[in-house]
Amino acid sequence: MTNQPNSDSNQEPNRTKEEITNNKQITSDSLPVQAEISSVNTKISTEEIISPTHQNTQAVSRVTQTLADKKFRLSQSWSIIIALAIMGLGLWFNFSWLGIAGSIAALLFSLGVVFNSVRGWIVRFLTPAERRNILAFLGFTLACAGLFKYLGLYQAVSNWLNQFKYDEFGSWADWVGALGQISIAVLAVYVAWAQYVISKDLTIQQNRITQQQTIDAYFQGVSDLALNDDGFLEDWPQERAIAEGRTAAILSSVDSIGKAKILRFLSQSRLLTPLRRDTFLGRPILDGTGGYAEDRAYGLRVIHLGVMLAGCNLAGQDLRWTDLSEANMVRANLTNCDLVKANLSRTVLYEAKLMGADLKSTRLFYGSVETASPRSRTAPPNYETGEYTGVVIERCNLTGVKRLNEEQRYYFCAWGGEKTRETIPGGCQNIPNKLGR
Repeated sequence: MTNQPNSDSNQEPNRTKEEITNNKQITSDSLPVQAEISSVNTKISTEEIISPTHQNTQAVSRVTQTLADKKFRLSQSWSIIIALAIMGLGLWFNFSWLGIAGSIAALLFSLGVVFNSVRGWIVRFLTPAERRNILAFLGFTLACAGLFKYLGLYQAVSNWLNQFKYDEFGSWADWVGALGQISIAVLAVYVAWAQYVISKDLTIQQNRITQQQTIDAYFQGVSDLALNDDGFLEDWPQERAIAEGRTAAILSSVDSIGKAKILRFLSQSRLLTPLRRDTFLGRPILDGTGGYAEDRAYGLRVIHLGVMLAGCNLAGQDLRWTDLSEANMVRANLTNCDLVKANLSRTVLYEAKLMGADLKSTRLFYGSVETASPRSRTAPPNYETGEYTGVVIERCNLTGVKRLNEEQRYYFCAWGGEKTRETIPGGCQNIPNKLGR
C-alpha cells in the first residue's frame, strides 16, 4: 500500500513530459496557420489604413476632373470669343486671310459646342426608335436626292425652267403668294383635323362615363325592383316585366363592353337562372346552403333574355360563368369571347360567329352526349336524358375555337349541319350528321 503513491508520483512527471511534448508539436504544427492569420490581419489593417487615403484620392481626382471640364468649357468659350475677335480684326483691317482663319476657327469651335448640345437633347428627348426613324427619313431623302442627281432629273428640270415662259404665267412673286395661301389653307385644314380628333376622343371618353353611370343606375333600379326591404328576392309578375323592359332598353343602347357587364351582373345575381318557386306564392325557395334552389325544368327566371341578344356584337368580351341558357342569339358575334364555364343550353346560336372563342367547360347540353339534342320549338326538354336541352348551332362558324373537348366536338359535329362541320377544328371523321342537312 505504501508503494502506490510513489508509483503515481513517478507516472505524473512522465505524463507532464508527454503533455509538454504534445504541446510543442501542436505549436509547431500551428505556426503556418498563425502566420497566415497574422498576414491576413496585416492585410486587413493595411486596407483599413489605405482605403480612406484611396477614397480621398478618388474624391480629389473627381474634383480635379470637374475643374478640368469647367476649364475646358471656359477655354472653348474663350476660343470662340478669340476666333470672333480675329475675324472682326480681319474685317476691320481688310485682311482677308485673317478674317477667313478667324471665321473657320469660330465655326469649328461653335460646331463642337452645338454638336454636344444637340446630341444631349436627342438622347434625352428622343427614344431609340424615334432616332432610327429620323435617321431613316434623312437617309431616304438624301438617297433620293443622290439618285435624282445621277438620273439627270435636276438637269431635266433645269432645262424645262430655261424654256419656261414666265411672262405667260406671271412673276415669281405671284407664284410665291399663291403657294403661301395654299400653305395657310393646308395648315388650317390640319388644325381643324387635330381639333376634330381631340373633340372625338373627349366625346368617346364622356360617352363611356355616361354609359357607366347609366349602367350603375340600371343595377340599382333592378335591385330595388327584385329585392324587398330585407334584401330577399321577392319578384312579382309586374316587377319582372318592368325589369325585363329595363334590361331590353339598356342592352340596345350600350356597346359590347356595357352588354358584357350587364350580363355578368344579371348572371352572378341569379336573375337569369330558373329558380324553384313556391306553387302558391311564387316566391323562390332556398336550397339549404345559403342560395336559391335551381329548377331547370319548371323554374321561373326573374329576367328572361328572349331575343334581347339577337344579332348583338359581343366580340372579345369576358362572359365567363354567365348563364345564357334559352337566349335567342341568332347571328350574334361571339368572336374571341371567353365562354369558360358559360351555360349555353337551349341557346339559339343560328349563324353565330364563334371564331377563336374559348369553350373550356362550356355547357352545351344536359344529360349524355349520345342522347342530347338541340332545342325544339314544340317538344319540352328532358334534363335527365338531354333530349331538346342542347344549343342550336346550325350554320355557325367555329373556326379556331379553343380548348374544345371531345364531347363538345361530337355534339357540334352531330347537330351542327354541314356548314358548321366544315369549320370545326379537328374535323368530324366517324361522327354522324344527325341534323341531316
